[in-house]
Amino acid sequence: MTAQIIDGKAIADKIRRQVAREAAQFRDKTGVQPGLATVLVGDNSASATYVRSKQKACEELGMRSVGHHLPADATQEEVEGLVRSLGADPAVHGILVQLPLPGHVDAERVLGAVSETKDVDGFHAANLGALLRGTPRFVPCTPAGVLRLIEHAGVPLAGRHAVVIGRSSIVGKPLALLLLQRDATVTICHSKTADLAAVTRQADILVAAVGSAKLIGADMVKAGACVVDVGINRLADGTLAGDVDFAAVKETAGWITPVPGGVGPMTVAMLIVNTVRAAELSIGKPLV
Repeated sequence: MTAQIIDGKAIADKIRRQVAREAAQFRDKTGVQPGLATVLVGDNSASATYVRSKQKACEELGMRSVGHHLPADATQEEVEGLVRSLGADPAVHGILVQLPLPGHVDAERVLGAVSETKDVDGFHAANLGALLRGTPRFVPCTPAGVLRLIEHAGVPLAGRHAVVIGRSSIVGKPLALLLLQRDATVTICHSKTADLAAVTRQADILVAAVGSAKLIGADMVKAGACVVDVGINRLADGTLAGDVDFAAVKETAGWITPVPGGVGPMTVAMLIVNTVRAAELSIGKPLV
């Protein structure tokens, strides 16, 4: 068996075309462009690249994007002050604070300063709480993208066993909640899980989100499983690899996402979806 490769780039392109239509409709109705403000603190080159990709995606779809770059020694008060000022700006519909922040800046406080109605990353406690309650407003972008990939591939979820490796509030926990809402039986694994392979071999849907290159080998995957690789790791030779040993696992899995070209494009696409929804929310349009 060779797995069906789930093409995240192709699916993201389809979503982006739909978002472009929705953004145009919003502009026609209000005379205002949906607007995203990005906040980058410091000089992390990877973070700068991520921010540029998100800004470029907005601009390509006819949306407004404004970047704010603070120096690495910016104070807690300066970062929070900028975030609050963006929350008060009616031209800004979505606010993205690029993580990680410098060590002296309390990220939780900064994320808490983001207006919950402009929190397009879905990291605000109010939005995470709404997701837990089953009435989500903004869902964190990577978990939302993972769910779209699984559903687009036609992988059944109801009654199936989904195993998520990773328990962060950015990916693992929100994704587990989304899968539960689709009636999957969910197990979350982490660094303290005993006999990880024994658990992963039970998974009908396996999601790896730990940041450890090629952690998941073919012997850890159930035949025919759907394997989603959230990890992105740079190897010593400069190439990228996921948390899954793609070459080996694709001979066992039923479906698999590549790295790059799998979850990454979907994360950006879902950020744009959230930004347009935030713009719609600003004029009182119900979210769909």
